[in-house]
Amino acid sequence: MTTTDDQRSSAVPRPLALVTGVGRTVGIGAGIARHLASAGWNVAFTFWTPYDQRMTWGVEAGATDAIARDLAERGAATAAVEADLSDPDSPAAVFDEVERRLGGVTALVMCHCESVASGLLDTTVESFDRHFAVNARATWLLIREYGRRFTGAHGTGRIISLTSDHTVGNLPYGASKGALDRITLAAAHELAHLGVTANSINPGPVDTGWMSDEVREQLLGRVPLGRLGTPQDAAHLVEFLCSPRGQWVNGQLLMSNGGFG
Repeated sequence: MTTTDDQRSSAVPRPLALVTGVGRTVGIGAGIARHLASAGWNVAFTFWTPYDQRMTWGVEAGATDAIARDLAERGAATAAVEADLSDPDSPAAVFDEVERRLGGVTALVMCHCESVASGLLDTTVESFDRHFAVNARATWLLIREYGRRFTGAHGTGRIISLTSDHTVGNLPYGASKGALDRITLAAAHELAHLGVTANSINPGPVDTGWMSDEVREQLLGRVPLGRLGTPQDAAHLVEFLCSPRGQWVNGQLLMSNGGFG
C-alpha cells in the first residue's frame, strides 16, 4: 500500500495557535487566524462582545460562528472562548479552556486591545486604567500563563503581539501599547530556556472599518505605496514568524507598515 504526501501530512499533528482579539470577520485577528489555519495550524481564539458594543462599529452578528466555520474549512480544529481580558483571572481561564478542548498552545498571538481615543487633557482615570489592564496587564498575564504551561519542543514556541506607535490624541492606547512592547520583548530573554521567540509587530494603519473618509485620506498620503495595510499583510508576517523559517527573528519590534511615516 502506497502512502501519499497528503496522507503523510495529515498524520503530522497540527500545532495550536491561540489568537486573542478575534471578534469581527474583518479584523486583524481574524485575518491572522485564517492565514494560520491555511498554513497548517489549529486555532483557538478569544473575543469579547461588550467591547464591540461600546465601539462605533458595533457587534457583528454571527461573526464568531462564521470565523469558526472558515477555520474549520481550512482544516483547523478550533475553539472560540469569550473572555474579558480586563479581568486578571481571564488569561488563566482562557488557557484552561483551550487546553481542555484542543491541547497545549505552541504560538500565542495577541491581537486584543482596548482603544478609545482621548488625549492628555480629557483621558479619564477609568479609561487609562482600562487600557493598561487590557493592553499591558493582560499581555503580561497571557505570556505568564504561556511560559508556565509550554511543553513543546525547544525552538518551536512563539509569542507575537500587535502594537502601535499612536500617541497624540490617543494617549492611553499608545502608552499602554508601549508597555506591551516591553513586556513582549522581555519574554524573548526570560523564556529563552524554553526555546521560545517573542516579537512585537507594528502593522501601521489598517482599515478594518474604523476609519472615516477623512482619516483614510490623511493616512493614505503618508504611505509611500499608496494604500493602507490589510489584515492579510499582518497575517503574512505572523505566519512567517510562527514557521521554522522565522525562528531567528527574536526580541524585535518589527515595523511592518508599508513605510508609513
